[in-house]
Amino acid sequence: MTGEKIESVHTAKTSISVLVVVRPPRIYGVVFVWRKNRLRLENEIKLDFKDVLIRPKRSTLGSRKEVELMRNFKFKNSLGLYHGIPIMAANMDGVGTFEMARALKELGLFTCLVKTYTPEEIIDFFKSDQRLYQSVAVSIGITDADLVKWHEVYSQEHSVKYVCIDVANGYSENFVGFVKEFRDRYPEIVIIAGNVVTGEMTEELILSGADIVKVGIGPGSVCTTRIQTGVGYPQLSAIIECADAAHGLGGLVIADGGCTCAGDVAKAFGAGADYVMLGGMFAGHDEGGSKIIDGKVQFYGMSSKAANDKHFGGLKEYRASEGRDVQIPHRGKISDTIQEILGGLRSSCTYVGAKSLKNLSKCTTFIRCTQTHNSIFLSKETTDAKKV
Repeated sequence: MTGEKIESVHTAKTSISVLVVVRPPRIYGVVFVWRKNRLRLENEIKLDFKDVLIRPKRSTLGSRKEVELMRNFKFKNSLGLYHGIPIMAANMDGVGTFEMARALKELGLFTCLVKTYTPEEIIDFFKSDQRLYQSVAVSIGITDADLVKWHEVYSQEHSVKYVCIDVANGYSENFVGFVKEFRDRYPEIVIIAGNVVTGEMTEELILSGADIVKVGIGPGSVCTTRIQTGVGYPQLSAIIECADAAHGLGGLVIADGGCTCAGDVAKAFGAGADYVMLGGMFAGHDEGGSKIIDGKVQFYGMSSKAANDKHFGGLKEYRASEGRDVQIPHRGKISDTIQEILGGLRSSCTYVGAKSLKNLSKCTTFIRCTQTHNSIFLSKETTDAKKV
């Protein structure tokens, strides 16, 4: 256009170039351009459980008892089979214990054992009840010592079916390489691997040999990764995106972290999660084995100072704590909590017309909102429990 010119303005204090379109005698418009490899910003809104509700729909279901919560899966890479309610205890102190695994097995649920059990303890545990093979995963990291631990267990207990290869940062090349190597050495084992929060890394892990990918960075009640590092991804959006990526390849995902109530569990399944892993919601129960002092028990993140002091002799000089250490009310038997969760889940299904848990994601429509519930009568004790 006649009389127009484009001027590029650069400053020393910013990596943003400002292109000013000049139409004499005044500035007509301003366009911001991010310099390549300097700064990236995704403007698409990402959502968490607190940002949405599930919209009710017409239903032909007459009662909650008509809802089927059991799922059947055939795993992509190991070709193993699963039958049960796909809710699992996290591999955390006070949650992923032998006692918890026995209790959840009777209720049809799953457990990932805490990493700190010795091979001898794990072997004795599986020998105590042959049914546990179908509902318990042995948790390991990606060090040589972890591989030796697994081999020691598996060499004596060939019926062990599941392994959970668990690291905080599932984006490392070493982690992907470990998953590939493990799949090559143990083609029949069901591999749970994580944690990641994006579709492309979910695909990478499945193509590398994982059957199930754990989704979640920083949403947990006693995790401070987002505070310490600034890294994370809103959990609901992470589940939606990772589930879409995994299902396209025949893989499965676990929604790991962020659930504070039965409604959040329903939202996770509605978003496409195949399994939901619970830590804080399962903490504080008799089966966790924690000491009860004045009606409260200790609960902490596995990257916290408390966990490092207990298992590794303290934090390494190059590390910072990425977990909380809290006191929570003692909650009694886990069976009561399970009843509340499963009852809420069945009710969610009836509200949207899902006759089974399998159909919940197909029947779910989320609506964005500014407030999901009325909290006026929540007591301080209830509020404290919710924070866990």
